Amino acid sequence: MSRQFTLTEARDLILESDEEEIEVEPEIEEDVSEQEDNIDPDFDPDHYETDQSTDEEAPEEEAQGEEAQEEEAPEVTFQSKGGNLLWYSSSQDRGGRARDENIIKMTPGPTRYAISRVDEIKSSFQLFLPASIEEIILEMTNLEGKRVFGDTWRALDQVDLQAYMGLLILAGVYRSNNEATYSLWDAESGRPIFRSTMSLQQFHVLSRIIRFDNRDTRPARWRNDKLAAIRNVWDRWVERLPLMYNPGPEVTVDERLVPFRGRCPFKQYMPSKPGKYRIKIWAACDARSSYAWNMQVYTGKPIDGRPEKNQGMRVVLDMTAGLKGHNITCDNFFTSYALGQELLKRKLTMVGTMRKNKPELPPALVSTRGREALSSKFAFTDTHSLVSYVPKKGRNVILMSTLHKDDAVSTMEDRKPHIIQDYNSNKGGVDCLDKLTGTYTCKRMTAR
Repeated sequence: MSRQFTLTEARDLILESDEEEIEVEPEIEEDVSEQEDNIDPDFDPDHYETDQSTDEEAPEEEAQGEEAQEEEAPEVTFQSKGGNLLWYSSSQDRGGRARDENIIKMTPGPTRYAISRVDEIKSSFQLFLPASIEEIILEMTNLEGKRVFGDTWRALDQVDLQAYMGLLILAGVYRSNNEATYSLWDAESGRPIFRSTMSLQQFHVLSRIIRFDNRDTRPARWRNDKLAAIRNVWDRWVERLPLMYNPGPEVTVDERLVPFRGRCPFKQYMPSKPGKYRIKIWAACDARSSYAWNMQVYTGKPIDGRPEKNQGMRVVLDMTAGLKGHNITCDNFFTSYALGQELLKRKLTMVGTMRKNKPELPPALVSTRGREALSSKFAFTDTHSLVSYVPKKGRNVILMSTLHKDDAVSTMEDRKPHIIQDYNSNKGGVDCLDKLTGTYTCKRMTAR
């Protein structure tokens, strides 16, 4: 017969049973070799990982991190020659807010003003030479004609002036700059359109008489303006250039050298050039189309005879007035640290070559000692970047940029920095304009 337990005895019996179940059994040791379990002899049992892939990738990541720390060289500083600038070997662009330079608000290409007023070839030409300018030329030319020929002078009208200018342009289209004028009117070797438009004698008379100002009042104006003979017409014409065309994101500022051997107090003598006597014209052109957006004639030293200081910076600021968001490419005559700062204030950037005697350059970038060919050395401030590139041993070229913020280099064999590549692709805007105007020049020798 089963025994009956009291409540107290049953409780004690249950507690004793639980204590026996939780007793820990002694650990059993197995004599198992490492070869049987394929255990790595270098395995660390204290190093526990939950994921097998992590076991394999962790050492590689640690090794890459150590290599990156070894490759990161400490930042080097360079003092400028003038001692007022400190350059750094690494970029100072901290990746903050997006820069608002190079944001163009105008649409590149012909303006709405020009598009709405052109319906044929003649109307497009008259945008650049409107009736207001033609009236000035007619008035001054008729005044000179009366002074030279007296009562026998027949007053010119708009048709006469347009016919004369049309023949000049046509001779340029035919590339007849070096062809004698009489041969253009020759009955056998000439072109009929010249004889049909006007006689050769009338063409010579107009070439002698045409004027752009009042000759009687010129001496008084010449005291303060060496360009007095054409100032009124020139300024009116230049003012119209920005009305017709908006330049693209890249603009080139450079000098133009127009061959001229006539009487002119500010012509330049350059014996190394094919045409030794030239007139210098500052120009700002679209880097792609070479459209002349702004121009300014260099008339030499001021009237007081003192040389102009910071002429390069003044020219670039004058030529780019009215632009915003563009990048300006210029050569070493114009480029300076101060110019870059002034352009940034106007929301413009700059890329240009540098003369090695500039005080803002650090000597470490000017020197080529110990540097290999095709090597580049960079220096940065918070707004400017410098690069010294060695195309061949013992020679280097230095460029400054406010557009670029890193030390990017081409993967091609020459390993050119991106600063130099951008400069090379945009530097020829004015040179291409020179080539076009030189090829199709309308210039002709006159007896005045």
